[in-house]
Amino acid sequence: MFEFAWWWVLFALPLPLLVRLLPAKRKAQQAALRVPHLQGEFEQVSRTQATSKRRASLVSLIWLALVLAAARPQWLGDPVSIPAEGRDLMIAVDLSGSMKIDDMVVNGRQVDRLTMIKSVLHDFITRRVGDRLGLILFADTAYLQAPLTYDRSTVATLLDESVIGLVGEQTAIGDAVGLAIKRFNTRENSNKVLILLTDGQNTAGNITPEQANELAINHDVTVYTIGVGADQMMVKNFFSTRMINPSQDLDENMLTELAESTGGQYFRARDAQALEDIYTRLDELEPIARESRQMRPLQALFFYPLAFALLLSTLLTLPMVWRALRRATRSAAHA
Repeated sequence: MFEFAWWWVLFALPLPLLVRLLPAKRKAQQAALRVPHLQGEFEQVSRTQATSKRRASLVSLIWLALVLAAARPQWLGDPVSIPAEGRDLMIAVDLSGSMKIDDMVVNGRQVDRLTMIKSVLHDFITRRVGDRLGLILFADTAYLQAPLTYDRSTVATLLDESVIGLVGEQTAIGDAVGLAIKRFNTRENSNKVLILLTDGQNTAGNITPEQANELAINHDVTVYTIGVGADQMMVKNFFSTRMINPSQDLDENMLTELAESTGGQYFRARDAQALEDIYTRLDELEPIARESRQMRPLQALFFYPLAFALLLSTLLTLPMVWRALRRATRSAAHA
């Protein structure tokens, strides 16, 4: 079906006629009183009138094309039903100071934990076609960076722009879970899944992990926790090299209890491959069916009259440009 999105713009079509109506009458009266005395003047008047008519016709067509383009002509296709099925996933990422420990390897390069999470999580977000995703960043407290949305590219961009220390140096795991529960409560027909990635233990916030656990159970929120960090790391000093455990502060017992009590699962991500395997398992979560949506394919057509107006404008100005060039050439020759 063809239609104009802004059809009321078409009322502007007669405006040039209304503006030129009275001046045109005065010009006609002045022309009628003029009495030429030479034959050459008759020919000059005829040529001028013919040129004026052509210019007026071109200007009228240009105005018509511009008004039509401004009215936004478009073609609407038949309605198409799109079945809506997917998951509602809230992702909470730890930005505490310990996430800067570079005990991870991505593409053969030693990187910090947050960089590894971004690398793997970017592919996970890209694959979430049909899912609604949200993003929470937490450290001293928890902040909602992106509410549940189908706009996966925006969620990925906001994750890429996050930096360690953005919201503090400590770890408020309880606040992150509580914020996710609060956002899920605004959604109906949601499977309420939280994926929480952290490398430490709860050291800040207003809600303890135990309180967050109870809230998650009462609000039917399933929590999947992921502990990030390697078990072994070589540290060099001035005298020697020694092996340490960079994940000694990771509270696996708390993360396991938080996940299993809500029907979820705790995963251990010691490297990038392990994290990719975890995301593959999360892909198997059962999607929920939602009310189907309808869309109508829309094709914009405004560029056709706009291109036509541009072409006519070029034809209209070419003679004036040519005359200006000729005068400039003559002036240069006389000089």
